[in-house]
Parts: sequence; C-alpha cells; structure tokens
Amino acid sequence: MTSHQSTQSMKPATAAKKLGVYLEATPAEFREGVVTRAELNALQAEPPAWLRDLRRDGPHPRPVVAAKLGVSIAGLHRGGVAEPLTTEQIETLKQERPEWLEREQAVQADVRKETARVKKLHAERAEQAERADQD
Repeated sequence: MTSHQSTQSMKPATAAKKLGVYLEATPAEFREGVVTRAELNALQAEPPAWLRDLRRDGPHPRPVVAAKLGVSIAGLHRGGVAEPLTTEQIETLKQERPEWLEREQAVQADVRKETARVKKLHAERAEQAERADQD
C-alpha cells in the first residue's frame, strides 16, 4: 500500500491573509490562481520584490493597519478608517494623533491590561488548585 500525498492549495485571499498583504494590491497572476502550501512557504522564505514592496509600503489590510496603529479592527471602524492604508498614511496618522486614535489606543491598552490581569488570576487559581490536590 502506497501513500499518496495530495497537494494542499488555498485561495489567493487565504494566502494573502497568511502573508499579511492586501489581496487587491497583489499581482494579477497571484489573485487569479491558487497557491499551494509549498508556494506559500517559498513566498514566506524568500519573498519576491512585489511582496517585499507590499509589506514595506502597503496598502496594508485592516489587521496590519490596526496592529501598526496599536488599535483593534473595530477601533479602526469606529475611527472611520474603512480603506486599506499605506505605510505613509499610517505614519501620518501616528504623527497627527487624531482624537479617535488616542481614544482607541487607550481602549486597546485597557484591554491588554485586563487580559493580563485575568491571565494572572487564572494562573494563581490553577496554582492554588494544584497545591490543594497535593495536600
């Protein structure tokens, strides 16, 4: 009995998401084809010029924009950012510091603090439970 390994492939949108790039800004041959796992790994290991340029200059997809600005995707929406932004536009927003950006960064900081507090609390409870089991 021989094992037959199928080639995993994915839609261009999935591959673009995994690569952290905005699909509409990728070359037509990327958008119109399918991407195998091997091709994705090759793109990640040795990105071609178009991929390096997109990652550096954008336009960037919402998750990347949100991460670069230190806000959530919902925070981008509340701030009125609906379109992909270039690196230059992101830097301009960082310098101008509009009110919505400062507010959303504060919200995100509070979320991170709360997440850390809850994680610590769970760890302490697990440690207490472990000690109680040992007694």
